[in-house]
Order: sequence, then structure tokens, then C-alpha cells
Amino acid sequence: MVSFFGKSSAASDPAAGASSATVGWRERLKAGLGRVSGALGEALGSVVHGRRAISAEVYDELETALLAADVGIAATTALLDELRRTVARDALTDVDALRGALRAALLQRLQVLEQPLDTHRAKPFIVMVTGVNGSGKTTSIGKLARWYQSHGQTVLLAAGDTFRAAAREQLKVWGERNGIDVVSQASGDPAAVVFDAINAGRARGADIVIADTAGRLPTQLHLMDELAKVKRVIAKADASGPHEVLLVIDAHIGQNSLAQIAAFDAAVGVTGLVVTKLDGTAKAGVLVALACGPKPVPVRFIGIGEGLDDLQPFVASEFVEALLP
Repeated sequence: MVSFFGKSSAASDPAAGASSATVGWRERLKAGLGRVSGALGEALGSVVHGRRAISAEVYDELETALLAADVGIAATTALLDELRRTVARDALTDVDALRGALRAALLQRLQVLEQPLDTHRAKPFIVMVTGVNGSGKTTSIGKLARWYQSHGQTVLLAAGDTFRAAAREQLKVWGERNGIDVVSQASGDPAAVVFDAINAGRARGADIVIADTAGRLPTQLHLMDELAKVKRVIAKADASGPHEVLLVIDAHIGQNSLAQIAAFDAAVGVTGLVVTKLDGTAKAGVLVALACGPKPVPVRFIGIGEGLDDLQPFVASEFVEALLP
């Protein structure tokens, strides 16, 4: 039996909500990325400050800092090669100039990941959310719903994780807290729940339908097959859907996230990422590795805390500023 929780409504003052969500975001991002010793922002600070001349030692320590931040060998090598060329071409002599060159190189690479999600392309705009257990998937869905609601769009949630009762309860709490409808079943086929939610969203004129799915590991082939089934059922409910397949990634796993992305992409075609738990991790540089990889996937949102406003759209310039304050 399908049940609805919450009451669908847009934020009473979307502009005020958006303003509140962005107040202090850059400061929180800097604090989140700079708290852990060895993380890229802090390590590069210790590398470049206090040295005037560019030397082999500076490059060695910079390489160590980049690798410690999980930028990866290939991306680190490419960055250092580019820096050496820039130093030679522009006759740079001090580390302050080197720091500026590194900022520019990082920004150039990370901008490929900055592709804001356009949810106005369809109505309802159907978002399918995937990820492994513990990545922060269900919490991220609640925050995404809150973010879009604060920007004047009506949202319907589908509790497609029928294996974990706690996931349904989490979405129910989000719905009650924010006045957002949640389509849920106590048990049954997750694809059926999502199908019902899409039809309900269409009937109610919802702008966005966000569908949760059960957490799974890429090695659990039967569950990955079920995920593909959910996607096929969405296409039956709406021939153009899903309009976005979001994969939620825990930043703490660093380079391992690249294998996760590849596995989920092979199963359902990942179109965007939500990178959570960037605060307190030494592995924030994995975004650079992703940007330098053969198939960069847009990072739609990043999370740096547990607060309601601690999930925001990814902006490359803000990220670089936080890495190199």
C-alpha cells in the first residue's frame, strides 16, 4: 500500500531561503577542507609560505602534498609538469607566483566538473539517486529537496529503498519537517514505488521527483541489476526519464570513488555526482583526479557538514579558493 507523508509546498520566501543557504558557505567550505593535517589546502599552505625561491625541494614537497590529498599520480604529474612549463615561460622566481600558477591550473581543470543541474528541462524532472550504504545518500536527498524547495520548486520524494526501514523513516522525517510529500511502501518492489511517485508527481504538478534507491556495493551484481530495473521502470513512466542519475560519493574514500563511479556508470549511466563529507577529510583532492580522468562526471553538489545548508552546488572557483586560501 502506497502512503504519502508531508504536504507538498514551495518555500514561502524562496529568495530569503536561498540567501540563508549561502550565508557563510565559503567560510564553512574553507574550514571544512582545512581542518585535517595533510589535506590539500593546509599542506600547500605549509609548502609555499616561508620560501621565496622556487626550487626542486619546493616541487618535491608540493608533489607530496598533492598525493597526500589523493589527487593521484597521473593528475599530480600533469599539474607539476604544467607548473614547470609556466615557471619557465613566465620567468617566475618565487613561491607566491608559483601558488598563483597552481590556483590557475587547478581552476582550469576543476571547471569541467562545474555543470549546474538544470531541473527546468522537464516537469516533473525525475532524479534517480544511487550510492553505497553509508555514503550519505538518504540524508543528501533530504537536503537536495530542501535546497530546491527553498528555490521555489515543489518536490516529491520516492522512498525507493524498500530494504532499509530506516531510509523510509528518514525521508518521512524530511517530508514532515519541510512540508514535502513522500511516496512510500512498507515493503515491496522499489521500482513500483518509484513508478507510483512519478505518476503522483505528474498528477500533483510537482516540479521535481527525487527517487531514493537501496544502497549497494558495485560487487553486488543482483542489486546492480535491480538498480537498472528501476531505471527502466522510470522510463516506462516517463519516456524521457530519468532526467538525472545522481551518484552520492563519500569523499573519505578518495581514489576508491573512481572505481565506484565507473561501476555505477556501467550499470545505470551516472550523469552527476553529489560528493559528501568533504569536511575533515585529507582526500578532497580526489575531485582533481576526477576532473583529469578520461570521463569526468559533473559534480552537481558538495557537502561539508551535517547542517541543512551544508549541501550546495559545486563551484570550481570556491573550491580552489578553499584548497588554497
